Amino acid sequence: MHQVPELPGTIAYSTELAGGKHWSLLLRANTALRLTDVAGGASVGMLFYNPHNPLERYNAPDTLKCQHIFKLTEGNCLYSDMGRIFCSITHDSVGWNDSVSGTSTKAIVERRWGPRDYQHDRNDWKQNGRDAFLTELAKYGLGKRDLAMNVNWFTKVAVADDGALSFVPGHPKAGDSVELRFEMETLVVLHTCPHPLDPAKDYPWKPVRIDIKEVEPAAPDDKCRLSRPENARGFDNNRLYHLGCGC
Repeated sequence: MHQVPELPGTIAYSTELAGGKHWSLLLRANTALRLTDVAGGASVGMLFYNPHNPLERYNAPDTLKCQHIFKLTEGNCLYSDMGRIFCSITHDSVGWNDSVSGTSTKAIVERRWGPRDYQHDRNDWKQNGRDAFLTELAKYGLGKRDLAMNVNWFTKVAVADDGALSFVPGHPKAGDSVELRFEMETLVVLHTCPHPLDPAKDYPWKPVRIDIKEVEPAAPDDKCRLSRPENARGFDNNRLYHLGCGC
């Protein structure tokens, strides 16, 4: 059995997730998850749920509007639809992470890179983000009705004057990383399937390293807590929740 280090901040677990794969895990409060782009051009789709009440999940509109942002980066917090903070972005060398484009589907992947399936292609089949999410959600008794707007780490999209979105190629470089500090116990569902707007000629098999470690709670002068007045209220909502005073 893996032994968790006693010293907070030391890495407790590391793994590498190949491109086109999916995973899920439960993370406690005061645990950090660091994603590192191994080869450049990575994209990680991610969803968040309260494991004790899965009806509480990541709310992209509230996350963006309450912090007056369109992109996600260091100093931002990710909100649930109950006004609580699942996690804070404490480090981001990428500078722009997408939370508006959604995830790839079977139709998108087949149209762009051709049809393949696990029965014929085994581990070389081309998985899509939606089915990857559903595969992981099924492990917890969740399904299609529980899908929500997801985050796409490492991915940047440009916005035209008419509002059309386009993929910005070459945005993340090998070695770029994003670290999330979890402020409450959270079910994390993720995949390394292509971004829905990725125009790559070949299916992008981009691996990501995942490191998990224990960290200190957010201090009173924490940059994520203070980056917006709304975030201070979000941390207060978390405090009430942990005291057993929140629904």
